[in-house]
Amino acid sequence: MKQKTNGARRLAKSLYEGLQENVRNLKTPKIEVWKNQYTDKEYVINLDIPEFTCICPKTGLPDFAAIKIEYSPQTYCVELKSYKLYTIFYRDIGIFHEHVINKMLEDFVKAVHPRWVKIVGVFNPRGGITTTVSAQWYKP
Repeated sequence: MKQKTNGARRLAKSLYEGLQENVRNLKTPKIEVWKNQYTDKEYVINLDIPEFTCICPKTGLPDFAAIKIEYSPQTYCVELKSYKLYTIFYRDIGIFHEHVINKMLEDFVKAVHPRWVKIVGVFNPRGGITTTVSAQWYKP
């Protein structure tokens, strides 16, 4: 029995190995911002993207998700049209759910410089399993 388990591990490793090695260097569209006129106030902005799509890097089939972003702006707010174009970019990208959310978080923080941000992705079932990934960042 142990031999089958080790064989399954080797097979699983070989099927996914190297698929996402350069995900952090993925060239995504620029996220534009505009100057916040209420930097003295701490308030919260919620963005809902109910029709997010990307591609499963293993099967090449589409993945669907609802993405929720909650953030408190500091100097800048995200410009919505550019963020929509940013999300559309992922439609043709093979990427794991966990990497989508973490890449979005890194790109959002780099562009917007918020006080804090939380991004949650609820991905439709794949193999009968719904995946929810959340990542957050707080200004040091």
